[in-house]
Order: sequence, then C-alpha cells, then structure tokens
Amino acid sequence: MKRPADLIYGVDEKPPLPVTLFNGVQHVGIIAINLIYPLVIFRLAGASVATVIELLSISLIVLGIGTFLQSVRRSPAGSGFMCPSTFTATYFSASLLAIKAGGLPLLFGMTTFAGLLEVVVSRTLSRLRAFLPTELSGLVVFMIGITAGIGGIRLMVGPDAPNVSAGEWRVACLTLATMIVLNVWGKGTLKMLCALVGLIIGYAAAATVGLFDQAHTSSLAAAPWIELPTLKHATWSFDLTLAATFAIASLAAAMKAAGTITMCQRLNDAEWLRPEPRSVTRGVMGDGLITALSGLAGSVGTNTATPSVGVAAATGIASRHVAYAVGAIFILLGLLPKVAALLAIMPRAVMAAGLLFSACFILINGLQVMTSRLLDIRRTLIIGIAIIAGVAVDVFPAIAANAPGVLAPLVASSLAFATVTALGLNLLFRIGVKKTVTLKVERDSIGGVNISDFLRENGAKWGARPEIISRASFAANQLVETVADNGWHTGTLTLEASFDEFNLDLHALYAGTPLAFPDKRPTDEEIMESDEGMARLAGYMLRHNADRIRAESKGAHAHIWFHFDH
Repeated sequence: MKRPADLIYGVDEKPPLPVTLFNGVQHVGIIAINLIYPLVIFRLAGASVATVIELLSISLIVLGIGTFLQSVRRSPAGSGFMCPSTFTATYFSASLLAIKAGGLPLLFGMTTFAGLLEVVVSRTLSRLRAFLPTELSGLVVFMIGITAGIGGIRLMVGPDAPNVSAGEWRVACLTLATMIVLNVWGKGTLKMLCALVGLIIGYAAAATVGLFDQAHTSSLAAAPWIELPTLKHATWSFDLTLAATFAIASLAAAMKAAGTITMCQRLNDAEWLRPEPRSVTRGVMGDGLITALSGLAGSVGTNTATPSVGVAAATGIASRHVAYAVGAIFILLGLLPKVAALLAIMPRAVMAAGLLFSACFILINGLQVMTSRLLDIRRTLIIGIAIIAGVAVDVFPAIAANAPGVLAPLVASSLAFATVTALGLNLLFRIGVKKTVTLKVERDSIGGVNISDFLRENGAKWGARPEIISRASFAANQLVETVADNGWHTGTLTLEASFDEFNLDLHALYAGTPLAFPDKRPTDEEIMESDEGMARLAGYMLRHNADRIRAESKGAHAHIWFHFDH
C-alpha cells in the first residue's frame, strides 16, 4: 500500500504514545454514542438499573475483545486494519422483536445465531460476489451514514422525542461547531482530536446548562468504581420464527463490514483500485465471531465501527496501534461501571452532534465505493431505488406501521429495507445481461468500429471498474491497429470480451500471424528503422498493460488472449 498524502499515520505506522492514547479515547467517545442501542433494548426488556449497568459493562468488554480481534495483523479472523467494533442499528429492530417475544434470553440466543450465520456468509463471499457487488457494499455504507445522520436529527426533533430546550440547541450547535472548526481549520493535535475535544466541550456545556437531571446523577452515583462483571444474566433461547429477520440483519451486517473494511483499504492506499478479498473475508468472519461472542456473553449485535473509520479519515490517524488503545480502553471501562454509567448518560444534544459529524464522512466514503464501478442504467436504478426506499422508511413511519407482521422488522429498518431492495433488484436486473459479447472488425473498415464504446457500454452493464475497461480498451485498440499493419492478412477480426466479476478477458481471432510480446523494450534504433520494431514496441506495451497475455497460432489463424484482474 502507498500511504496517501493526507494520511498522517497509516495502518502499519506507530504514532507517539500521547497521540495513540488520545485518539483511542476519541474513538471510544464516538463509538460510545452507539451505547444508545443496547441501553434502549435493555430498558425495554424491563431490566433494572443495576442489571443495565452490568450488561453495559459486559458489552464494553466484548467491544474491547472484538476491536483487538479485528485489528491484529494477519489474524485468521480479522481485517488487520484500525477497525473497532461497535453496537449497531442493523440489529436494532430484530432485537426489539426478540425482546417482545422472549425477553433477554431470546435476544441473546438470536444474536448468537446471527453472528454464527455471518461467519458462514464470510466463507462464501467469493461465491456470492456476483450477488453482492462492490457498489452494494458502498450502498450499505451510504445508508449507514443516512441512518446516523437522521438518527442524530431524530434524537432532537423526532416524533417521540421530548421538546428541545434552548439549552440543548446551544449544546448541540457548540459541540458540532467545535468538531467542524477544529477539523477544517485546526492543526496538529487539535485537528487529530477534533471529535474528542467536541465531546468534552459538549459534556461541559451540558453540565453548565443543567442537562444532567437527578435520574442521571443518581444512576451515576449508584454505580461502583471497580467491579468485575458476571455472566449471571447470560441465558439463551431460540425462536425459528425470528430466524429470517435475524438472517437479513446478519447479511446486512456482513455487507456493512465488507464496505467498512473497503473504506479502510481506500483510506490507507493512495493507489487503491479494488477491494482486496482476503482482508475483507477475514474481517467479515471476525465481525461475525464478535457478534456471536456478544450473544453468548449477554449483549446485543455488533458490527464494524464505520463512524470510527470516518473519524480516522477526518483526522488522518489510521494506525492499528490506535485500535489496540481503543480495545484496552473498552476493557478497562468494562471494569469501571461508574465510567460506563457516565457514557450511558451522554446528553442527546452531544449524541446528535457526534452522529452528524461522523455521518458526513461515512456518506462520502459510501459514494466513493459506489462510484468506483461503471454504472449503467440498471445499476443506477438499483442504487437509486434502494436509497429512496430506505429514506422513505425513515421519512414516512407509516410505511413500517402498516407493513404485514412478517415484513414489519424488515421495513422498520431503513438500512435493512434498502439492502433487501438492492439485493432483489440486483437479482432481477441480472436477467438479460450477457457475460460474453463479441465484436466483428473488418480488415478494410477499421475506422468505422468504435471498440472503446463497445467495451465501455458492456463494462457498465457488468459493473466493471472504469480503470479496467480503460486498460482493456487500450489493449484492444492497440492490438487492432498494430496487427492491421503487421500480421493480419485478410478477413474479419473477432474480438470476444468475457466478464465474471473477478476477471475481464479479451480474445482476438484473425487470419494471420500472432503479434510478438517481448519482455524487453526494443531499442530506439530498432523502432525507427523498421515497422517490425514499432510492432515489437506495441507488443511490449501491451504485455505490461495486461495482467496476463498469451498468443498462439492455430492453422492460418492467430489467437491472442488478454487477462485483466478485476
């Protein structure tokens, strides 16, 4: 990987200890916003305050273990990037159903099931690649940004939210403004720690205007300073009727994890071209194992912390050593219930500001992943309709309220609904898309055929990357022009292009002799003295343009194959 110019510390680089620790605290603060999900779920389950704090302590330890697992280099299960674990909205609707149907035991059992299913999905990602293309992973990341942004707004002005006081508006604006100002105009440490500084100022401002009521202070005072949490609440049950709901959530979590890890790859590599499958597979497997561990320990579903990766992009600190600090802090917080209780009482104004700040970077990263592929009308419709469907669920709650019982959990989640919509449309629009296409080029009318347009139009239907189509177009055009002067005697040249999500192959067949593809560039004298020298130069350029190249002669015909890794 080549470190981008705006990245201060890449994944393999070790920042100074103060930078590592302060960034670790910053990420913990951002991730702590998602404590809202287990907190709400545990309260709706009727758990006592003491039980909620103990379950949150266990949850924080799980996040610490998961962050270590996800970030360790060359682990069999884990991406190896600075990619912490967090609680997620992906399982929120399904978890509420489990709570209503069977309380905490059913929640824990179904969460374990979902995590194990994600592990299975991770082992089949390569086979499912045609059905889970890169642009859909980008869509999931984009919808996470939409969910985070709308979630932040809903905390303040949602239909069920209490009226917002003038003090809360001031706290929210001050917190968000601090993060933005330090990120845009700040330098050095202040820029790197913009989110953490914003959260600290938000807490201080909230205390100043009296946003911490007696219930907050009482629960904080009741929590002990140091205590080792137990697993006495971890009991499990299973309900087959909820399997489909949790399976959909698990698939969405796998796609989100794949998208987040792709974000990490892009963040750390200035020459990034396509997702690297091994780290994605290991990362999704690690994500599933962490969710399964969370269910076994007595907590809710987890996922990769996309907002945390967004903050890493904003600050330029993507070192895995920061992830180690995040994991250690989480485990420490799990042993300090009073600190966990302090995180749990984060004012909604501070939560909203943090969500809005991180959502901006998530949205843009999702857009970049989606547009890394050529998008024809089919893929444009898939992405467009899915986004509209997901946003509609958030904008018009009546859609979920009027949905049939079986579909209610699916429709209640904008992320899940957008994901399933995109998957369904992707299957539908694959009908009629040819994976092998042929173009005929006549020897006497080469100028009348636009090979680049032919490959570009079909590449968009396939969802190929622009860079690959550009290389293939260069190869095909250069080959036709060169063999027309050297080796193509008569008749028609047949150009066949094949695509299978992993590879793009070109096969040229014509009457004549094959072009030579030397490893060594011909000298300037050879190039200037003969047409053969020019042909050897073209062959040399073509050899270095394609990932693999092969030529052979069969009878009176020449066969040339170009292979491009996708």
